[in-house]
Amino acid sequence: MDLHGYGPILWAGTRQTIALALLSLLVSFVLGLVGASAKLSRNRTASGLAKLYTTLVRGVPDLVLMLMLFYGVQIGLNDLTDLLHIEQIDIDPFVAGVLTIGFIYGAYFTETFRGAFLAVPRGQIEAGIAVGMSTLQIFRRIQFPQMMRFALPGIGNNWLVLVKATALVSIIGLADLVEAAQDAGKGALRPFLFMIIAAAIYLAITTLSNLVLIWLERHYSTGVRKAEL
Repeated sequence: MDLHGYGPILWAGTRQTIALALLSLLVSFVLGLVGASAKLSRNRTASGLAKLYTTLVRGVPDLVLMLMLFYGVQIGLNDLTDLLHIEQIDIDPFVAGVLTIGFIYGAYFTETFRGAFLAVPRGQIEAGIAVGMSTLQIFRRIQFPQMMRFALPGIGNNWLVLVKATALVSIIGLADLVEAAQDAGKGALRPFLFMIIAAAIYLAITTLSNLVLIWLERHYSTGVRKAEL
């Protein structure tokens, strides 16, 4: 296929998109665990903040949230630097993209993990306490492995949506795959061709992700008999 010399630009955009997606996944995974723990906590303040977080984030479109967070934080930093009479601080688009997408999808992971934690039999946790395990040991040896088995379908769905959501970062100036495809399309006067190429690359990423998710599902289902229909 003739890429009119824009192959390196598309490859760089693809690497940027993959890095953005993986780091955003890490942020959202951690936020999801913290949020789920807070929601299941007996502490009303922590539970209330977690509920507020998931309600607000899931109720506002991703694009609106991204614009609000990116430009809102930048305006806040500008006001702070003016107040302190120091040099202006510009937010790096890549860091902003990772934190914004991670923050948004952390709300979805919170609900995924909350349901998975509730699916772990309470008796097993009590058994861990009975044999003298610490809270961290119970989480690492009992709760987390079983929670992952219940959460994997939701994790997979959230990840695939997150990958596609990385396309939104082009609006804040990040040279991701979509931005690279747009630049190549304008330069070669073939916008439709390069959008098809970008779509094919996203499809390849999600297809490979599905294979990894299938492997993870088998890994965390080891020793568990599947119900027969």
